Amino acid sequence: MNKLSTPARAQILGMMCEGMAIRAISRMTGASKNTIVKLLADAGTACMAYQDEHLRNLKSQRVQVDEIWAFVGSKEVNTSPDKKAEGWGDCWTWTAIDADTKLIPCWLVGPRNAPAARYFLRDLAGRLLNRVQLTSDGFRAYRTAVELAFGKDVDYAMLVKIYGSPDGDGRYSPAKCIGCDQHAITGKPDPKHVSTAYAERQNLSMRMNMRRFTRLTNAFSKKVENHAHAISIYFMHYNFVRIHQTLRVTPAMAAGVTDKLWSLEDMVRVVDEWEIAQRRSDEAAVA
Repeated sequence: MNKLSTPARAQILGMMCEGMAIRAISRMTGASKNTIVKLLADAGTACMAYQDEHLRNLKSQRVQVDEIWAFVGSKEVNTSPDKKAEGWGDCWTWTAIDADTKLIPCWLVGPRNAPAARYFLRDLAGRLLNRVQLTSDGFRAYRTAVELAFGKDVDYAMLVKIYGSPDGDGRYSPAKCIGCDQHAITGKPDPKHVSTAYAERQNLSMRMNMRRFTRLTNAFSKKVENHAHAISIYFMHYNFVRIHQTLRVTPAMAAGVTDKLWSLEDMVRVVDEWEIAQRRSDEAAVA
């Protein structure tokens, strides 16, 4: 079977991470749409597996969590029950960010509800080596989820924003934030570091660098699996390849996860190693 070269695969992954749509990548590179979608699925699975294994025992001090909205196929209000069973409708991405190293230790694609909050926070707690100060927004499901995941071994605060009336007719303009209330929930969180600013800035980066998150276009994801794959590739690039403008190193280097600057070819190497492991596993199963 013909296979794209490492530079060609690296170029396509780089275009994905810079927000280009699949059809645009096909036009720019000459690779077929099916080839690009296949690489998206393989790279997304490989990047997820690699980060799940290596983003462990993190020495974070301050962590912020947040959720970002998107949709698959159609918005929830316009989605039929049959399509909802296929994964269409509103789709939330839960993210955690280390406020010091800017590393994204974990994320979750799913609904915005209590079970998802519990799963996400348990995953986050299992990756941390020491007690942290944790900040979330005012979503009520966080209270129980944090207690179940961390117990009393966390300094946790909620930052509840107070919004006024939206500007203009309110159709596209967000409501204006007129204040914030801090609520210490568990432990003794330092009021100076009760913030979700880095998490919210990361949400903006996701909208800017993943075409699937762009509002008011037809670039939204058509399959929830491909949506999750694109997010996995984006975070691999963000954590290991892209130099943070303030830190002057990648978040993975700042967090001590790796001691070198990765390239897009290194991402392709991870995909190749995953493919080899999958092939050996399939051969062993047949034998």
